[in-house]
Amino acid sequence: MIAPGLTEGWWSAAARRPSPHWNARPPGTAVELALIHSISLPAGVYGGDAVERLFAGTLDPAAHPSFEALRGLEVSAHFLLRRDGSLLQFVPLQERAWHAGRSVWRGRPNVNDGSVGIELEGLEGLAFEPVQYAALATLLRGLALVLPLREVVGHQHVAPVRKGDPGAGFDWLLLQRLLGPILPCLPAIWPAGGPGPASPPPT
Repeated sequence: MIAPGLTEGWWSAAARRPSPHWNARPPGTAVELALIHSISLPAGVYGGDAVERLFAGTLDPAAHPSFEALRGLEVSAHFLLRRDGSLLQFVPLQERAWHAGRSVWRGRPNVNDGSVGIELEGLEGLAFEPVQYAALATLLRGLALVLPLREVVGHQHVAPVRKGDPGAGFDWLLLQRLLGPILPCLPAIWPAGGPGPASPPPT
């Protein structure tokens, strides 16, 4: 079996779904962070094409009452990992996807600049599928070979006032076990009572 690789920023193991919602990363920015999100549209409904349409800018606000709040929203991620473990890619890795919004990590704002955005199909606070963890670990291990990734965190950790995903249902310790020493999942090893996630970790 041939290992996944990159072609002009596109991951060979992912189905391409190009999004118009991206721009260039600032020159010289190192992609050091993998940022995990959760998403489902409508909330708790899995398997449809609404998320793809949202990232493509073609979501019909009239298709569901909850979609009206998304009218005109320009958002994307690099990857979407479905409940069955299948992987879609929307933005080439060298470009900046629009997934983190107002955010700070290790004292640096604008987390989109130096991160890879990975959306897991799921509902914030609820459990994810075992196959998603396996596929996520495989993806992260592969990305760590082509990007200078240093750690994995959640949207809730870089924008804690605004966002809560992937939420309490995400098993950080499981992901860390699957990854091993390749990448630290910082929330999984943060000491109880330690500093908040927007602060530098203990050394």
